[in-house]
Amino acid sequence: MAADRRAKADTLALRRQLIRYPGRGWAARGCAGRHAHAPRTHARRTSSCRLFFPEDPVKIVRAQGQYMYDEQGAEYIDCINNVAHVGHCHPLVVQAAHEQNQVLNTNSRYLHDNIVDYAQRLSETLPEQLCVFYFLNSGSEANDLALRLARHYTGHQDVVVLDHAYHGHLSSLIDISPYKFRNLDGQKEWVHVAPLPDTYRGPYQKDHPNPAVAYANEVKRVVSSAQEKGRKIAAFFAESLPSVGGQIIPPAGYFSQVAEHIHRAGGVFVADEIQVGFGRVGKHFWAFQLQGKDFVPDIVTMGKSIGNGHPVACVATTQPVARAFEATGVEYFNTFGGSPVSCAVGLAVLNVLEKEQLQAHASSVGSFLMELLGQQKIKHPIIGDVRGVGLFIGVDLIKDEATRTPATEEAAYLVSRLKENYILLSTDGPGRNILKFKPPMCFSLDNAQHVVAKLDAILTDMEEKVRSCETLRLQP
Repeated sequence: MAADRRAKADTLALRRQLIRYPGRGWAARGCAGRHAHAPRTHARRTSSCRLFFPEDPVKIVRAQGQYMYDEQGAEYIDCINNVAHVGHCHPLVVQAAHEQNQVLNTNSRYLHDNIVDYAQRLSETLPEQLCVFYFLNSGSEANDLALRLARHYTGHQDVVVLDHAYHGHLSSLIDISPYKFRNLDGQKEWVHVAPLPDTYRGPYQKDHPNPAVAYANEVKRVVSSAQEKGRKIAAFFAESLPSVGGQIIPPAGYFSQVAEHIHRAGGVFVADEIQVGFGRVGKHFWAFQLQGKDFVPDIVTMGKSIGNGHPVACVATTQPVARAFEATGVEYFNTFGGSPVSCAVGLAVLNVLEKEQLQAHASSVGSFLMELLGQQKIKHPIIGDVRGVGLFIGVDLIKDEATRTPATEEAAYLVSRLKENYILLSTDGPGRNILKFKPPMCFSLDNAQHVVAKLDAILTDMEEKVRSCETLRLQP
C-alpha cells in the first residue's frame, strides 16, 4: 500500500510538471526538444474544477457495469455515477454508437429515421400531452431551453424555484439555482425562492397533517408576494426529486397543488428529470409520476442518463407551448442535438432498460438497500434519516437528534474511509452531510449488502474511537 501511495504521489507530481502549448499538446515543463521553443504557457487545474476525494484523488482508467478501475487495477463499486445509467460502457450502447458512427453522424437538418424513432419511443413513456421533443447535448442546455419556452409561452419573465436547487451551469441557470447564486452575484429580482419540501428538516415535517398542502401554500405565498411587486410568473422549476438539496422526496400531491398556484399566476410547471428519470425511482419511469397519475408537467427536461454518458439531452413539452415558441419566427437549431449517433445511443439505452428490466431491478434493489440502511439507522445514532425511492437514496447524518445539526465533518470522514474500502460515495445537501446513493441501474443486491456492511463497520469504528468532530477533520 505504501508503494501504491508513492506511485500515486509520483503521478500527481508529474501532472504538476506538465504544461500545455496551445495547439501543440502536452509536454514536460523545462524539457528540451521539439517543444523547447514554445511559449512558456503553463496549464493548471483551476480550483473551481474539483475532483472527488481531492485529498487523495483516484485515477480511473476504465469501468464496466457498476465497477470502476484505477491505474493499479483496483476495483471500486460505483454508488454515485448516475451518468452511466445502465452501467458503464454497456456493450449494447457502445455497439450502437460505433455502428452508427461508421455510417453517418450529422446535424438534424436532414431527415433520418433515428430521431423519429427515438422521439416515438420517448413519447410512449410520457403522458400523451407531452408530445413535442427538442434534442440537445446536455441537461444544462435542456433547462435553458425550458426557460425560453416558458417565457415565450407565457409572455412573463419571472421564475419560482426551490431553495438549494441546482439546474445547470449556464448563466441563465446559475440565476435560478440558489445552490450557486448565493455564492456569486446573489438573487435576481425576477427569481423567487420557495422552501424546499423537506419533511425531515423543513418547517413542515412528517408529523404535519398535510405537508404537501403546507409546502404548496408556501409557493402560493411566494407567488403572491411577487405579484404584489408587479412581477409576473413564467415558470416554476423543480427537480422531481431534489438532489443537491439533500436527496429530498417531496410529499405526494405537492406538485399538483403547486401547479394549480403556478397556472393561476399564468406560469408553467417545469419538471427537471435530469438526475432522476428513466426508471431510477423503480415504481415509475419518471420521478414526477410519484406525485400521482393526474399530475402532468408542462415541460420535462432530461439529461445525464438519457445517453449513458453520451452527450445527449431532451426537452419534452405540449403542443401549445411549442407553437408559441414557433410563433416567434426564430428557429431552434442544435448542431448535434438529435444527431443519428445520439439518437442511436438513446434508443439503445431504452432497449437495455427494457431488455434487462432495470426499472423493476431498481425497485427491488432499492427497497433492499433502504431496508439495510434502516437497520443501520436503529444501530447508529449518527444516522438521522434514511429516505429515498428506487435507486435514489439519501442518508442524513446528524450530530444530535434534538437539533438535527448536520454532521458535515463526520460525513466527509466516512466517505473517505469508504473510498479506502473501494466504495465510491459522495455527500450532498446544504450541510454536505447527506450520503447520496445514485448508482448505475445494474447495482446489485450483493453490492448493496457489501456496501452497507462496510458502512456499518466504519461507523462502529468511529463510535469506538472518535470522540469529537475535531478528530474527524481530514488532514491536508
